[in-house]
Amino acid sequence: AEIAFMFKLEELLDFVECCLRETTKHILNTCSQDLEFFNKWIDKELSVRLEYTTNNPFIRMTYSEAIDILSKANKKFEFQPVFGASFHSEHEKYLATDYCRGPVFITDYPKQIKPFYMRVNPDNKTVACTDLLFPKIGELVGGSLREERYHELVKRLKEFNLNTEEFQWYLDLRKYGTIPHGGFGIGFERYLQYITGMDNIRDVIAFPRSTNYCKT
Repeated sequence: AEIAFMFKLEELLDFVECCLRETTKHILNTCSQDLEFFNKWIDKELSVRLEYTTNNPFIRMTYSEAIDILSKANKKFEFQPVFGASFHSEHEKYLATDYCRGPVFITDYPKQIKPFYMRVNPDNKTVACTDLLFPKIGELVGGSLREERYHELVKRLKEFNLNTEEFQWYLDLRKYGTIPHGGFGIGFERYLQYITGMDNIRDVIAFPRSTNYCKT
């Protein structure tokens, strides 16, 4: 989803949080029998987790704060958290499942580990972006304010050693008229996995592709 006239990252976080909270509320109200089945046979804590999601604000922290939490965690990770590197799945699940025990927005990642089209923050070190982490799932949503400033886009492309000619069509979208805007994407199957409590995401894929698994 792309949203026009979005000037602050907090506006994007509010929109995503409202979207997921209201969707989850609707599912709780209209699919109660199905959820009772999943709660009984799949995940005994499902109903408690979903109720928490709808009734509590999502926690928000910066990438730097998350790194600090992971570094001080009394847990042995397979991959040690390092500032300037992307999070691994084990890091995301620890933050959402063990530390926050609920949905958490991680914001303001270092600009060198995020795509060129994300808007650079005033500190010139981070970008106005977020990853929304959910318990047991990890990353559910990724989004950012988009970089609408032409000169900054050119600069970012050069920082990534990308050929500006190949992205001229994208640059022209900003050069000949644009507005401050933001956007995000939701992992639909991951959301279904959270709603149903299923352990394996393959069990909630609407149109699965299992090459060589169908035998006659």
